[in-house]
Amino acid sequence: MRRIYDSNALRRDDDPQTPTTTDRSARIQALRWVNSTTLSRHLLPTWLCYRALSITVTTPRTEYPAGTPVPFTVTMKNSLPVPVTIQTNSPVLWMWDISGVSEASHVSLRTPPAESGAFVFARGERKQFHKQWDQSFRVSEREWEPVDPGTYTIGARLNVSDADQKGLYGETTVQIQPA
Repeated sequence: MRRIYDSNALRRDDDPQTPTTTDRSARIQALRWVNSTTLSRHLLPTWLCYRALSITVTTPRTEYPAGTPVPFTVTMKNSLPVPVTIQTNSPVLWMWDISGVSEASHVSLRTPPAESGAFVFARGERKQFHKQWDQSFRVSEREWEPVDPGTYTIGARLNVSDADQKGLYGETTVQIQPA
C-alpha cells in the first residue's frame, strides 16, 4: 500500500474513480444555529407535548411510623427526541399535594401572578425533584395539625388546566402506621 502512495500513482491516473481534491470555494456554508426549543414550541402540537411527558412519584417505602417525615421524589421525563415546551397557568410550573390538599396546606401559601409560564424539557430529559412531607397539614399561618394513621396519596402535577385528564399527573400512596 505504501508503494502506491509513494509512487504518486493515484494522482497520475485520469480514471473518473481517481480521488480528487475538493473545491472548497463552492461549498455551502453551515446553517446558523437554530433554537430548537423555540422551534419545537411552534411546530409540535400541544397534545403531542402532553403525551410526551410522564410524571411519577416514588417513596423509599410504602409504610411509615407516625411522626416520621416521608421523603418523596417527583420524576418528569420527556420521551421525545426533540425538546418540549409546556405552557403553564403561572410561573409556578408544577405542584404537589397530599390527598388533594395542595402542598399539605389548607392555607393559601402564595398567590402566583396571572401571567403564564413555560416548562422546558430538553430532548429525552429527565427532571427529578426531592420533597418531604412531615405528616402534618397546615391549618393556619403558624399552626400545623399532625395526621391520623391511615392511607394518604402523594401526588404531583404540572400547573395546567385538567392536568390529570391530560396525563400530566402522577401519584403514589403511603400508609401511616400508629406509633
